[in-house]
Parts: sequence; C-alpha cells; structure tokens
Amino acid sequence: MPVASAPAGLAQSNEEPKSPGPLYGWAMLWTLLGIFAGGMALNLTPCVYPLIPITVSYFGGQAARGGQGQGKLVVHGLCYLMGLAVTNSVLGVVASLTGGLMGAMLQNPIVLMVVAVVLISFATSLFGLWEMRLPSGLTQAAAKSYTGYFGSLFMGLTLGVVAAPCIGPFVLGLLTWVASMASPWLGFLIFFTLSLGLGLPLFLLAMFSGQLERLPRSGGWMNWVRSFMGWVLVAMAVHFIRPVLPGHWGTVLLALVALAAGLHLGWIDKNQAGFRAFPWLKGGVGIACLVLAAFLITSWVMQGPGVTWKPYTDETLQAARSSKRPVIIDFYATWCTPCRELEEVTFHDAAVVKQAESDFVMVKVDVTKGGNPLHERLLREYEVKGVPTIVFLDSNGKERQDLRLVDYLPPDQFLGRMAQVKKDGG
Repeated sequence: MPVASAPAGLAQSNEEPKSPGPLYGWAMLWTLLGIFAGGMALNLTPCVYPLIPITVSYFGGQAARGGQGQGKLVVHGLCYLMGLAVTNSVLGVVASLTGGLMGAMLQNPIVLMVVAVVLISFATSLFGLWEMRLPSGLTQAAAKSYTGYFGSLFMGLTLGVVAAPCIGPFVLGLLTWVASMASPWLGFLIFFTLSLGLGLPLFLLAMFSGQLERLPRSGGWMNWVRSFMGWVLVAMAVHFIRPVLPGHWGTVLLALVALAAGLHLGWIDKNQAGFRAFPWLKGGVGIACLVLAAFLITSWVMQGPGVTWKPYTDETLQAARSSKRPVIIDFYATWCTPCRELEEVTFHDAAVVKQAESDFVMVKVDVTKGGNPLHERLLREYEVKGVPTIVFLDSNGKERQDLRLVDYLPPDQFLGRMAQVKKDGG
C-alpha cells in the first residue's frame, strides 16, 4: 500500500515477487470461493429470482427457433455468461485503477470512517430500510428483448441494471473494497468470479430447463437472503475501520457483528419458505456465525504476549553491534493489512517472541503518519519502497538483503529467517 506522505512516494516494493493487494495463497482461494458463493446467493434475492424462469424460457425459445436443440442452447448460455462477466469485470478493473488514490486516502481515519458509513448505508438498503432505484428510462432500456446470440449477450450485459435494487448495494460495496487494493488484475478476477457465481446457476437451469418446476416458490425467504448479504457489507465496513481502532478492538467488533448476524439470521428473522430445508438453512447459518464469533473471541483471549519493540535510534543500533546481536527493523503502518497480520499472528507466535527476546534487538518504525524527518531519512537510507518492509541486520550491523521481507510471512518461515541471520552473523 502506498504511503503518499513520504517524499519519495513510498509504494509496494518490487524487490521480491509477490501477489498484489492483500490476497495471496489460501487467503485468495477462500476469498474467491466466498465471492463465488455470494454471486450464487444473489440469485435468491427478490429482484433476480423472478427473472430465472423468464431467462430460462428465453434461452429455450432461442434454441427452438434455430432447431439446433441443446447445442445452440449452450452457446446462448455462454453468450449470457460472457455479457455478465464483461459488465462486472470492467467495473472491477475501473474501480481498481482508482486504487492509487484510494490507497493514499485510506491513511486518513476520516476517509475510512466515511467508507464504512457508505457500506453500512448500502447494508441498510439490503435490510429493507430503503430501496435503491435507477432512472426508469435506464431500466426500460435494459429490459428490452433482442433475438439471436446478441440477445443473450445483451441480457447478460444488462442484468445488473434490471436487478440493481437488490444486487446494487452489494456490488457497490465490493467495488469500494476492490478500489482499496489498487490491482486491476485482481479487480478483474474478483468480479469475474462474482459473475460466474451469479450466472452459472441460470446457465445450468437453462441446460436442464425441465427441472425448473422443482425450484422453490418466491416468498419471504428471499428477504432473508437480502439480509444475509447486508451482514456481509456490515462485516466489510468493520474491515475498513479496523486500522483506526486501538489494540484488538477490530477483532472484538468483528466478533460482535458475527454474533448479531447469527442471532438475526438464525432466529430473530421470521421469514419462512415453502420448502422444508429452509429452517435448517437458517439454523445452520446462525450456528456458523455464532461459532465464528466464538472463534474470534477465543483467539483474542488466548493470544499470548507479543514482541516487545524499541523505537529506532542510532544508539540502539550501536548497542546491538557492540553486543553482537542481530537486529530486525519493521517498517509498519496501521492501515497496512499485511503489517497488521504480521503483528497479530507472526509477532505474537510464542516461538518468535522467545527468539526475539533472547537473541535479537527488535526495532519498529511506524510510518503511518508522514512528516517525521528521522523516518524519511530511514526510508531513503534503507531504500524502503513500501510497507510492510522488514530489514534483517546481522550481528555486525550489515543488512541481509536476501532476507528482506515485503509481505506477510507465517511464523514458521519467519523463524527460518531469524535462524539464518543469527547463524551467518555468528
């Protein structure tokens, strides 16, 4: 993430290959699966669900006209998916291209609070407190019907407009999150995945249109789905304001959101459905949210003491060289997601804490706010291009460039780097 206030225009370091943004590895996989599931859930909202039989009937009619049966139906379905993917993916890329500006703005606590308020306001729309409406002319234009493959493509392109009252708040909230990551390819991937989740059920139903009568009837249960998506936006709002919350209050607030969502979705919400599995679904989601809340609270309560950091001074480094102790310098910012993950996970790991206390001098340079002459000198001296950046100095005070860290690293791998700089220094 960029530190706009640094004179050199601090940005993510390119010294090591890494995935842009806060998503990488298993975190990316689980996030994309969650977004795919969210896209599928959007099909169950009151604005999209009634379109399912209309869309499936349209596909069937188009295929019947050409007399080519199932093969042509597949092509129409793919055109529909392509139109849906193009619309959403373009939105994701455009949003991410504003990320440099968004990343700089996200240093400001006021901006973070405004973003959270916007997400909460979108969530209240999904809770049914107000309705998002587009101009009638735009809605009528999007509802026009065309024949042929272009007609299927057009339906996919305009689904977002027709269904905007239900899916608009969720999509806008997701756009805000994507913009904060400043990665066009990641913006494309996230919204392409959302499009697959939204369009794939319609595609499959079109292929097996004979099963359409087995779908549950519209009812109050679709409002329950809207409420579920609203709680997702509330959780995203908490994610945005975590950097301005002291200590572990961000984790505590997330746990409270999970608790409230579980109670509301599982038991307080009285919407019902005509199919027997719905009460089990409500109870399952409620219990899952309560388990998540319990896990967050337990992880916070049971978390041991973290690394004890010293502020940077030339005297501290001189004393470390005199005592032949290696030094770890952590360039950190509160708005930086990998920085916080390092602090909350790696630097609270018992083995890392033990090694740090016994064999290392641990120094933290907090560049959350610019304008500090000492910090600006250190950024130039160590050629720091972004945060997080962790510098390893051996017992002679020389940096091990090959060990420099510019992203999150799990405790076991971080211990390996600590052992390496300690061994070579000795």
